[in-house]
Amino acid sequence: MAAEDILKYLNLFVDGRGHAGKIEEYSPPDLTVSTEEFRGGGMDAPIDLDMGQEKMTTSFVLTSYDRDVLSLWGIKDGSVVQLTARGSLESLDGTKTAVAHHMHGKIISVARGTWGSGAKPSLTFTVSLRYYREVHGGVDINEIDVVNMVRKVRGVDQLAEHRANIGL
Repeated sequence: MAAEDILKYLNLFVDGRGHAGKIEEYSPPDLTVSTEEFRGGGMDAPIDLDMGQEKMTTSFVLTSYDRDVLSLWGIKDGSVVQLTARGSLESLDGTKTAVAHHMHGKIISVARGTWGSGAKPSLTFTVSLRYYREVHGGVDINEIDVVNMVRKVRGVDQLAEHRANIGL
C-alpha cells in the first residue's frame, strides 16, 4: 500500500496536562544498542557485541510560553517528569491507528528561542529518559526501564536472565 500509517495528528501530555494546539514538534527517542567489535581467532571478520544501550533523550517544542512546563526544569534528583506523546495514524484505505510513547525522565535543557514583538514563543525542551514504552495499535513494541534493567522487544524481556544471574 502506498500510504500506510501516516501520522496525521499529535498531542503531548506533560505531567498529565495536554498540549494539543501548542505542541509544534516532538522528536521521539532514538533507540540505539551500544556495540563493541569482537574478532576472535579463526574469525574472518569482526562481529558486534551488544554492550547495552545508549542514553535515551527526547525533545519537544511548545508554541506557548508555558509556566507549568518551564517550572519542571531542574526538579530534584529522584523526581521525574511524566510524558506521553499520542499520535493518530491513517492509511490510504481509511484505517486509523493509535500510537503512544509513554516516558519519564528529567528535563535537562530549555531553549527559549529568539524573542521578537508579535512573534510566537518557541520553547524547546530536552528530556533525559529513564523509561520508554511504545504502543502501536494496542500492541507493545518496546519497553525500556533503564533503572530496573528491563528491555522488552516484542514482549520479550532481553535482560530477564541477566537480572536473575546477578540476583535482581
